[in-house]
Amino acid sequence: MANAWKRESNKQPKYLSPILLLLSLSLFLLFLFFFYARSPLNPHNSTLYVPRVYPIPPFDCLKSPQAHPVVANIVENLKYPFLYSLSDFGSLPDKPHKNIVRLLKGKPFRKPDISATIQQLLEGMKGRNGLVVDVGANVGMASFAAAVMGFKVLAFEPVIDNLLRICDGIWFNRVADLVTVFEAAVSDRIGNITFYKLVGRLDNSAVSATGAKLAFKSNEEIALQVRTIPLDELITDSEPVLLLKIDVQGWEYHVLKGAVKLLSRKKDEAPYLIYEEDERLLQASNSSAKEIRDFLRSVGYSHCVQRGTDAHCTKD
Repeated sequence: MANAWKRESNKQPKYLSPILLLLSLSLFLLFLFFFYARSPLNPHNSTLYVPRVYPIPPFDCLKSPQAHPVVANIVENLKYPFLYSLSDFGSLPDKPHKNIVRLLKGKPFRKPDISATIQQLLEGMKGRNGLVVDVGANVGMASFAAAVMGFKVLAFEPVIDNLLRICDGIWFNRVADLVTVFEAAVSDRIGNITFYKLVGRLDNSAVSATGAKLAFKSNEEIALQVRTIPLDELITDSEPVLLLKIDVQGWEYHVLKGAVKLLSRKKDEAPYLIYEEDERLLQASNSSAKEIRDFLRSVGYSHCVQRGTDAHCTKD
């Protein structure tokens, strides 16, 4: 028996070959990758995601400077609440913005009308595959209203101050996998354009200097050069779009002209359209509400309803 033990102990231990070991490790890592991609801990990635390559690079929030100070809060009275970062603080300390006053009283931020509108419309589209396109995103009040419902969003905003607030909101609402932001003005051609930003205001920037100052005549404007891109250059024919929202201080006609292919889709594939229709702003950019309505009829949008300063249009 002792001799038998000695014979066994002289045998060399068996090891997996380096190739088999490497193959086993690769299979294990592949399993972990697919498990994570489908894990309920990562609900927005229910399928394997292949990054989309765009003709212009999306804005990189991780490489951008951090806006400060940051004043953020949740929005009141929405079925799908979200947080956003305030861009206008008012005149501190004497006349703070009304949402700062609400925050100090322990109240949420006031519900933006566009946020409620977006969620009401998208409630009837839940379960459908498609993008929400937010042109003139400002600080993201329409984008986040859609993203917290699980919809993918393409947001366009040329003002860097607003972009940084959008980056805040992407982090606060944990929607980095749903919101793609572009530092660009949407128009009817690729290139650059002069854009006017009002000092002390982030909500009235416009391509037209007159349009930018209509509501705040005493504010000084700063001229900036911003990149422009048409939606038809960025959205492919195969990408479904559920809703297109445009609020660009009078530049709406040029945005629409740059989306002819998108808007010409047949009824079941054409997006629900919301755009600001303020005649004073449109005239400041050398267009008119009639010109826009005529254009929309030419691509099949025959039914438009005015709701405040916004027009809601669909194909009958």
